Parts: sequence; structure tokens; C-alpha cells
Amino acid sequence: MSDATNAMRAPNLLVDALGLPARNSMIWRLATVVAASLLLTLSAKIEVPFYPVPLSLQTFAVLGLGFVLGSRLAGSAVLLYLVEGAAGLPVFAGTPEKGVGLAYLMGPTGGYLVGFLLAAILCGLLAERGWGKSVISTLSGMVIGNIVIYAFGLFWLGSLLGWDKPILNWGLYPFLLGDALKIALATALLPAAWKLAARR
Repeated sequence: MSDATNAMRAPNLLVDALGLPARNSMIWRLATVVAASLLLTLSAKIEVPFYPVPLSLQTFAVLGLGFVLGSRLAGSAVLLYLVEGAAGLPVFAGTPEKGVGLAYLMGPTGGYLVGFLLAAILCGLLAERGWGKSVISTLSGMVIGNIVIYAFGLFWLGSLLGWDKPILNWGLYPFLLGDALKIALATALLPAAWKLAARR
């Protein structure tokens, strides 16, 4: 068998390269989507002390799921997470203290939550095309995913609160340093995971 044929058959998703059975049956796919939605809930509840605002692991989880699971599974997981939140389950950051359900989704952070869905799908599509195996492609993909989240989040924030308000000071600048750290972590972990998978 030629190297070209082997390259064509090489998996582009980490979930496949690690030999995980998430794509082998409907039961495993459903279980993976549910487990991933629970991971998103956990990531929303974890806050690490950081400057200038506490560090949440949610964007790291959202984009990481895209690169690991691909567009369909990651998108389904984030969609399930949003449906759980819309139904009133306290899955979002700050819930139930800051409200639950559709009221929370329509609040200031609603745009970021929509951005989560689109960013997970986009990162999954990039992963399906071979991104995430190298430092450069992982870094680029994570930056693109973050831009998508910020774009939808800031657009909704400005539309809701008014563009005369300091939207960037509220919804962008405080999070840049923490997101840079999360991008650096993903840039180290994803290519390392691919090297580990290659040894199996």
C-alpha cells in the first residue's frame, strides 16, 4: 500500500485517531454528545482566579470539542447544552444566581452562547480538514474560533445595551489575556495528543 493511500486513510479527527468508539454506533454517538454537554456545564462552573477577571474554561472546552469530535458531534453537544439551558437547567455560568432559561439566553451573554455553537462547528470543520495536528494549525483554528465567539457576543451585547456604551471594555478586553492562555494550552495539548495517537 502506498504512502499516498495511507495518508488518504489517516484520520483527521482525534476521536478517531485515539480509537474511541464515538463514531461506531448511534448509542456511542449519543453518549458522546451527552457527555460532552456535561463537560461544557462543568467548564462553565469552574473559575480560576486570574487577572483582570476570573478564568473560565468554557471557551477552551467548546473549541477543544470541535477539534476532537468534529463538527457534527461537537455541534450537537453544544446545541444540547443550549437546549438544556433554555429548558431552565442551571448549566450556564452564573446560574441559577443570574437567572435561568430563555431569560438568561436573552441576556448580555446570549450572543457568546450562540457563538459557542458556531465556533464549535467551525473548529470541527477545520479539524475534519486536518487542522489541529500541528502547532500552527491549532493556534490558527483556536484564534478563529475565539473571533467567532467574540463577534457574536459583542454584536449582541452592543445591540442589547447600546453601542454608545463601552462594549469592548465590558465584553472583550478583560478576557483577552485569559483566552490567550487557553489558546496556548490548546496549542500545546492538541498536537501532543496527536503524537500520542500516532504511537498507538
